[in-house]
Amino acid sequence: MSDTLSYLSPEWRDEAEKRLKEELTPEQMNHISSSMANIHKDCPGGGEQYLFVRYEEGGLAAIEVGEGEPPKAEFRILGAYDVFTRIARAEMKSQLALMTGKLKLKGNMVKALKLAAIVDRLNKVLSKIPTAY
Repeated sequence: MSDTLSYLSPEWRDEAEKRLKEELTPEQMNHISSSMANIHKDCPGGGEQYLFVRYEEGGLAAIEVGEGEPPKAEFRILGAYDVFTRIARAEMKSQLALMTGKLKLKGNMVKALKLAAIVDRLNKVLSKIPTAY
């Protein structure tokens, strides 16, 4: 794939789904069952967008992008678009963004910190998608 995809576009979502299913095994995802909604504030052009991801027994069960209210998730993570794009490009780890207040978490912080390494694996796969931010 040589085309650059727009971050959070339907085409980017399709490529993200393909790569996450191909590159992350249930073992690598520690057989987790969880969901998160990343709510991007101050997006280019204004407004908010979300990235929703749900895993069941370590397998990708759903990935959605959109505007407005995301699907109900175990974790809601709110932050500026530019913070999420730095994480998506693997320039910043999600745990550091949470601990420094760049992202706000709604959900169980202890469980979120335990899942941080797994989320970083997911973000590493997403960072390989040729993306225009």
